[in-house]
Amino acid sequence: MNEKSRNALLILAMILAIGLAVMLPGQAAAHCDTLDGPVVLEARAALERGDVTPVLKWVRAENEQDIRTAFDKTLAVRKLNPEAQQLADMYFFETLVRIHRAGEGAPYTGLKAAGVIEPVVAKADQALAQGSVEGLAKAIAAHTEEGIKERFHHALHAQKHAAKNVEAGREYVEAYVTYVHYVEGIAQAVHSAPHHGAPPSPVAHQH
Repeated sequence: MNEKSRNALLILAMILAIGLAVMLPGQAAAHCDTLDGPVVLEARAALERGDVTPVLKWVRAENEQDIRTAFDKTLAVRKLNPEAQQLADMYFFETLVRIHRAGEGAPYTGLKAAGVIEPVVAKADQALAQGSVEGLAKAIAAHTEEGIKERFHHALHAQKHAAKNVEAGREYVEAYVTYVHYVEGIAQAVHSAPHHGAPPSPVAHQH
């Protein structure tokens, strides 16, 4: 098989790989699934430099060879023409993010467009880039405090009228459950601190 035929087969394989990735079922993507997320940004730079080493940290050791192989295939195809480069790059991004997500035990539904990163995640990245977490921590603390107070006062107000009739009692129960679950959710996030692919810890207090 000559080089032209091999490249044609590589392009076909990349098309199939990307198509399958798009069709895979799953849940909502984390920010590493976006075209402007840290994984893809580093992958772009790696392709431009022709050095796969910087992106290997995004996958487990047992998956390193898969990424090296995909990287070599991408470099071979992307030099053919601009269209082939675009396809090859997307193939590598899809492969890298898919394997990264699998290593985290998280579902993968394909790459998402740039600009869909949650504001709080963008701020977390910004804090790292700036080398300071003070602003982020204060903003989250203030938002959390506001949320607790809002639900607390609603539950407290409903509690004062809970004995009035059944309807008022049910309104109190709803407010109480919302308040307690909100606090529990915060406590769970603080103490469990799962990474973006890990399942959350069981909630201790159920209603």
